[in-house]
Amino acid sequence: MAETTAATVPRSTTRGLVAALLTASLMPLNSTMIAVAVPAIGRQFHESPDRVTQALVATYLIAAIALQSPGGKLGDRVGHWRVFAAGQAAITAGAVLGFLAPNLVLLACCRVLMAAGGAVAVPATVALLRLELPPERRGRAFGTFGAAMALAAALGPVVGGVLVDAFGWRAVFVANVPVLAVSALLAASVPHPASQIRRTRFDGTGSVLLTVGLALVVLAAQGAGLATVALLVIGIAMLVGFAAWERRSRDPVIAFDLFASVPFAAGTVLIAVQNLVMYALLFEVPLLLEQLFGLDARRTGQTLIFLMAAMVLTSLVAGRLTDRFGPRVLAVSGSLGCLAAVALLARSGMSSADAVRWPLALLGVGLGLSGPAAQTASLSAVDGERSGMAAGVSSTMRYLGGVAGIAVLGQVLVLSGGRDVVLHSHHIVLAVFAGALLVGLLCAAVLPGAPGGDRATTHRGSLRRAARV
Repeated sequence: MAETTAATVPRSTTRGLVAALLTASLMPLNSTMIAVAVPAIGRQFHESPDRVTQALVATYLIAAIALQSPGGKLGDRVGHWRVFAAGQAAITAGAVLGFLAPNLVLLACCRVLMAAGGAVAVPATVALLRLELPPERRGRAFGTFGAAMALAAALGPVVGGVLVDAFGWRAVFVANVPVLAVSALLAASVPHPASQIRRTRFDGTGSVLLTVGLALVVLAAQGAGLATVALLVIGIAMLVGFAAWERRSRDPVIAFDLFASVPFAAGTVLIAVQNLVMYALLFEVPLLLEQLFGLDARRTGQTLIFLMAAMVLTSLVAGRLTDRFGPRVLAVSGSLGCLAAVALLARSGMSSADAVRWPLALLGVGLGLSGPAAQTASLSAVDGERSGMAAGVSSTMRYLGGVAGIAVLGQVLVLSGGRDVVLHSHHIVLAVFAGALLVGLLCAAVLPGAPGGDRATTHRGSLRRAARV
């Protein structure tokens, strides 16, 4: 697929991208919406909440992480619109079968099917934004993408709670169908040029090694004990084997020379770091507020709105600013804002539940500023033929960052004991966040500057050389 260079985007293309964005947003929505349905599902199938969570939440997360890179690579081979349509079909099938599922095992299989559909639809959407839009429009597109994904994740528990209360837990599955129907109608009206299918053999061995390796590492991050260590060792061994295999593959799932590009490597790491902090705080803040102040879920949700609303609104503005000023300014500003927010959280001492609201809002602004910039820089640094691969790697790193943050939280945060013990562990968590964000700041500093800046510098240098002559 040839990438777009013209500034004007046809309306049909805009409709198609809106369709892709609608489907992609179902992945974070389904990852959080199911949480409120866990108790009702447990009662229906006479299972404990822990078992239901492992069956429906953990498996979804593992499939979502492990299948992103193979899904992105598949789009490069057979066409991103084709893969997007396949993702739509998989999510639809999982949602309908989940609505009809008679037991927990089949319900878990349906969730994995939905995760697999999302794992190919999300990289396809990112790749299409990269390919179908000219460079001067990508920043605002990625800003809208980031805002939509964050908003979907934030609305998941709210929408899920309303649906479960009104119609029962099966409604969280069937609720996907109207969104998918609208997305399919919009996509059907878009003419797509035929994509050439590559005739080389798909790297099935590499895909299996990557998928199993990532799955085992994610499983290990959620547990403890000797079994966890064994899973981690096996998972790392498979990932090492994957790296060795990919270097010999004629058409690898992940070409490691992608990381030779400084903008791609720095942007991808920045995305992972920021998701580490964001997802960990989304879990930590409710736990702290409940432990220290006895806040219920409703009050905690009202507090987290400060973070999510600031991030969503800022992402929409930051995309346009990225197109105008370049990724570096926005990413550095956002990273500094995130560091300032963590410092304010540390200084607040959790003196009251309201003391965390404005630091969370500042963190949301920082994340909203730097997210579109990092995504724009990393995807624009890759040639169009490898957009799916790059989008898959970026999406995988995004989710791995979240898993790493939650793993840090599980190892460091202490909720038993007195207030001083809890606050001490909280400050250790914040110190880890600050260290991660400093790495992100370094990554932000090496992203590209203003559009045309390099050309202008070259032009000025040529004029100076001419003057000397």
